[in-house]
This record gives sequence, structure tokens and C-alpha cells, in this order.
Amino acid sequence: MGVMVRLPLTPADVERGRRLGEMLRRARGERSMLRVALDAGVSPETLRKIETGRVATPAFPTIAAIADVLGLSLDAVWSEISDRTSAQRAS
Repeated sequence: MGVMVRLPLTPADVERGRRLGEMLRRARGERSMLRVALDAGVSPETLRKIETGRVATPAFPTIAAIADVLGLSLDAVWSEISDRTSAQRAS
């Protein structure tokens, strides 16, 4: 069996993670972090780390579950985090 090596995050990865966290925080609004996390089937600590950008590249099923609980489409999430990153690269 091969060993999986995680590549270091690029500045673009970190920026996408920050934007993702901001978007999820905005969408959560006044809802409790605990309630949203439990409804999504993730730990409150995981949600907190994603919202604060400490987990810049969360697993797809995690993002999908949180987005679903918050009523966000995955298209909207991707659009939010990729458009700004692309625009930043172009400038």
C-alpha cells in the first residue's frame, strides 16, 4: 500500500478556505453552530474550524452536508469561492 502525502496548501487554497468559511458563517446567520453541525452530521469543532478558515480544504461530503443544512446549493458555494479566487489571480 502506498502512503498518501498531503501537499502543502497554496495561497489560493488558503484564500478559498477563508471565503468558504465566510460564506458558511453568513448563511448560518443566527442559527446555533451546534445545531447546524449536528444537523449536518459533523462535529461543532469541525464546523468552527471550517468557518474560521483553519480547515482550508474540507472533504467534499462535509461541505455538501453543511451546505444542504444551510440551504445553499453546491453551485452557489463553488461560484462564491472560485470566482473571487479567479478574479484575484487575474489582477
